Amino acid sequence: MPWIQLKINTTYELAEPLSDLLEESGAVSVTFQDTYDTPVFEPLPGETRLWGNTDVIGLYEAETNTEQLIEVLKLSPLFNDNLHYKIEQLEDKDWEREWMDDFHPMQFGQRLWICPSWREIPDPNAVNVMLDPGLAFGTGTHPTTALCLAWLDSLDLQGKTIIDYGCGSGILAIAALKLGAKAAIGIDIDPQALQASRDNAQRNNVSEKLALYLAKDIPDHLLADVVVANILAGPLTELEPNIRILIKPSGLLGLSGILENQSDRVCKAYQTHFDLDPISTQEEWCRITGKKYQ
Repeated sequence: MPWIQLKINTTYELAEPLSDLLEESGAVSVTFQDTYDTPVFEPLPGETRLWGNTDVIGLYEAETNTEQLIEVLKLSPLFNDNLHYKIEQLEDKDWEREWMDDFHPMQFGQRLWICPSWREIPDPNAVNVMLDPGLAFGTGTHPTTALCLAWLDSLDLQGKTIIDYGCGSGILAIAALKLGAKAAIGIDIDPQALQASRDNAQRNNVSEKLALYLAKDIPDHLLADVVVANILAGPLTELEPNIRILIKPSGLLGLSGILENQSDRVCKAYQTHFDLDPISTQEEWCRITGKKYQ
């Protein structure tokens, strides 16, 4: 069926209250989007990560009377004359099928392929990760994930333990296991991410090598040879002490989810304890890697 979309341009302070308002007014779903189309990645624990200019998008059934809807919303002080909004009708599509049709096998580095679970493997002799993201982030299509996958492909992971901090679909942890890692640990704040990681691990026959934890349940004294974290510049900066203690002396660090103009402050947060490599970039995104000092 077709839908009506109400998009409100607002600030991050008002985004959450406006979301609640739209839900109370009958929206079947509410999403946040950066005004400049920057993807929303995993937030800090207990936090919804937004930008200064944020679109709050409510989806309503096609029969909704939009004039009445706006009148109801204007009864709230949140919905004042300073808000800019747009109402449009969305055509009826099978959005899940359209996304699946556009997701093709992709190669990263020399050995690694990420293959949608519903498509044929292009190279049976390659290292193939069969992936169904479910409701979690991580398909390999975004430059930040691609940067991390290419980095993992470049490493000798034989006998190593890796932590995927903010694991989403589990794509990085599972890729590391398929590339030879002895064990992997996925950490996320979202139970749906852990479920997606668990399902994808089973799909790739590596379940017995993958441990999964919510961020609040990380065991004490957990250590890895390699830690990769593909989240956001802000959380990566703030979580430096949490991430640092997970890495063995001389262990390797890989960070992404960082815009090029954010790289300096992320580097400053890590340079005291890590010997950082030259930054790698793809489009406007970058990857920071390094080795922990002994």
